[in-house]
Amino acid sequence: MNGRLPSGNDKLDAILRGGLLKNAINLIVGIPGSGKTILSQQFAFRSASSDSPALYLSTLSEPLDKILRYAESFEFFDHAAVREGRIVYEDMGQILGEGELDDVLTAIDGFLKTVKPGVVVIDSFRAFHALAKDESSFRQFLYELTRRLSASATTSIWNAPYSRDQAAQTAEFAVADAIIALDIKQIAERELRVLQVMKLRGSGFLSGEHVYRITDAGLTVFPRLADVQIQTRYELSSARTESGIAALDDLLGHGGYWQGATTLVAGPSGVGKTLMGLHFLYKGARDGADGILATFQENVSQLSRIVNSFGWSIDDDHVHFLSRSLVDINVDEWVYELLDLMTKTGSTRVVIDSLGDVRLAAGDPTRFREWMFSLIQRCARAGVSLMMTVEVPELFELRRISDEGISHLADNVVLLQYVREGPELVRALTVLKTRAMAHRPLVHRYEITGDGFKLGDVVSLSAEG
Repeated sequence: MNGRLPSGNDKLDAILRGGLLKNAINLIVGIPGSGKTILSQQFAFRSASSDSPALYLSTLSEPLDKILRYAESFEFFDHAAVREGRIVYEDMGQILGEGELDDVLTAIDGFLKTVKPGVVVIDSFRAFHALAKDESSFRQFLYELTRRLSASATTSIWNAPYSRDQAAQTAEFAVADAIIALDIKQIAERELRVLQVMKLRGSGFLSGEHVYRITDAGLTVFPRLADVQIQTRYELSSARTESGIAALDDLLGHGGYWQGATTLVAGPSGVGKTLMGLHFLYKGARDGADGILATFQENVSQLSRIVNSFGWSIDDDHVHFLSRSLVDINVDEWVYELLDLMTKTGSTRVVIDSLGDVRLAAGDPTRFREWMFSLIQRCARAGVSLMMTVEVPELFELRRISDEGISHLADNVVLLQYVREGPELVRALTVLKTRAMAHRPLVHRYEITGDGFKLGDVVSLSAEG
């Protein structure tokens, strides 16, 4: 089993099951501007040491001084490592401009003898194609270079400006032990950077496209949240989680939701979905349980006014807010913020307001559904009670709860709607579903008062107009 070369980004290493393969050929491909040079240097600086330096060879893609100037702006760049020779930059531009492939091999032989690197980066490998007389001579060069690097027990990182389809047609693709593809996709008005592992010889990896951002730390990657169903049994808590609305807890079966259950609250605009979520969180806070409101609807200032109007405090130590704008968000990046906050605060109650916003951020209904399944499964196994709101278009006589069938994944479904009583509209609540609990799906009127929800009588059929 080969050792691993870590990237400095824990989530990327998780995708690669520990990092790139050591003593192997690793190819990073992607269109121009996708971050190949940044990722290559990130790996190099993370692994460079006095005993095993990193050698960075630039070709004809960019002048070496330009590569260095931009690299200095990243947190991983270590001036001391460059001064002390732990990472060595060399420019092969002149050799490529005046020589042949044999001259390239001779130069690399010299670097291997003098630097004795543990890691060799070539940026960009595509420049060597221009020196080849034909495909046969390039393949011979490729064989000789691979033989030299393997004999020196070095880890190679080659990058090249190929798309995924182009890369699969190159000779480098065949000899590489690992291949990472970077891409920039256009989704509506947004640009989305995605990383995909195309090959990792002799090892498993996390498949699919994973979103990444280029930040001051380098490439920050967010693995695709798509958990398979875990078949091993786990202990389900018999405890109940109170909703914060006493009359609703009675409807749910004397004590509220099962701990770790998922609840979907559906209803039209203005009916009180967010308020029901706040009841749930602040009831937990009174009992010493931390909770999170993850919202795309209001910022903290707007939430403060809502919370204060019902006698709660935005500064409650047990209630945490994750407020994000829909303008520049990706669902995978956002969910890791949520999961990290859950771990940091030890929260056992989470409210997502609302699923429509998450669906918009996901961009794809299949992706949204697998994301939801994964999050619900993680919360259930951790004993975290999850509440999600969803807005429906109909004010009366609702025909569906959600287009993606999310109601099937939820343990509980609570419907908030308007009913007609003569000339007036009355808010009404119905518990449509409670998994593993008996319930009666009656329609109860309710009011929103200064104290929040106040559940009333059953609405009779004759009362509806």
